[in-house]
Amino acid sequence: MTTDQLEFATYCIGNVARALGWSQPKTYSVLNKSGVLKDYIVGCYDVAHTFSKPYIIEDIEDFLKRRNAI
Repeated sequence: MTTDQLEFATYCIGNVARALGWSQPKTYSVLNKSGVLKDYIVGCYDVAHTFSKPYIIEDIEDFLKRRNAI
């Protein structure tokens, strides 16, 4: 994982945690266990980091729902 990907992952974890009303450790755990962290946040970094914050949060929430993580 590059520094840019790590910074983006941290950004996503913090914003998704706020949107869902979860703690950051819980958010990290759910994203990691569901594969969203690896498959979307890190895996699609090249494209995903160019999207707006609301779009990223909504997309991650949808991804979590499709994986039955929320």
